[in-house]
Formats: sequence, structure tokens, C-alpha cells
Amino acid sequence: MKIAFVPLVLPIILGASACATASAGGAASKEAAPVARAQLKAGDGSTRGEATVTEAADGLHVLVKAQGLTPGIHAVHVHTTGTCTPPDFTSAGGHWNPTNHKHGKDNPQGMHMGDMPNMLAGSDGVGEMEYVIPGGTISSGATPLLDADGAAVVIHAQADDNMTDPAGNAGGRVACGVLSAG
Repeated sequence: MKIAFVPLVLPIILGASACATASAGGAASKEAAPVARAQLKAGDGSTRGEATVTEAADGLHVLVKAQGLTPGIHAVHVHTTGTCTPPDFTSAGGHWNPTNHKHGKDNPQGMHMGDMPNMLAGSDGVGEMEYVIPGGTISSGATPLLDADGAAVVIHAQADDNMTDPAGNAGGRVACGVLSAG
């Protein structure tokens, strides 16, 4: 009995395995969400972390992981130009602002699309920040992040006051990374 049962079960198991493989292959064949990444560097060229931006239906999901920062609160912004010339990174331009608003979530005339929450760096200098930029896209639509001159993620020396135009009194730029698709 057992010998007759095994040959009948084996095709069923193999068929289920083939269906699972086809299903997984079908999921893998769907187009992946657009992503942009940046390696964050300090003015001296040392690594300060990474930023990942993933496009989703509700906007751009930004994840910043940093290290080697002064403990405390730091502003993090998306800047309008994909250039990070040390040591001060002013080459990254102002905040990404394709909708021409004022700065800061607390500004009645704000906010820039590149305005994001402050990040807390612990006593070990490590910090992480996640945020969704509503309505943003990586490279399509009316307000693409990676337009002709690109974009950068910048970490500032101080906290953003979320009000003062144009940059929230966030202080100097202590880390910068150029966003690249893929």
C-alpha cells in the first residue's frame, strides 16, 4: 500500500512545487519600484552613511542611516542639485522645492518637498530617519527628484526649526550624498 501511495503523492508534490516556482517567478517579473541611493560623506571624504529613496504610490520613501555625527539633533533635507563638493557642500544648492513653497512644516506658506524631519544622533554618533515625501517621484511626472541636475541628501550641523525660510536655521552642511538611480 505504501509503495503505491508514494508514486501518487510525488507528482502532486512536484506539481505544487512547479506552481510555487511559477508564482514566485511571476512576482519577480513585475517591475521593481524605482529607487535612488546616495553614499553620504563628510567634508573630509569619510563615510557618514547612506540614503535610500524608494518610489511608492504615496510618494517617496526616504531612509537615512548615518554615523560619525556629533550627538544631538540634525536637520536632513533633499537638496536640489546632485553635486556634493567638499568641504561645505554648498554645491548641492537649496532644498528641493519644485512646488515653490516656503520652508518648513510649521510655516503657513511651507513646505519644500525636500523638507524632512530632524534626525537624532545618539551618543555613539549614529542616527536614522525615515520619512515619506508625499507626491514625489524618482524620475517621472511634474516634479521628478532626479531631474536634469539631479538631487542630493544633506545632513546639517543643527536641528531644523521647521519654520525659518529658506533653511530652518539648520547650520552648516556636515554630510552630503548625490542620489543616483538604481
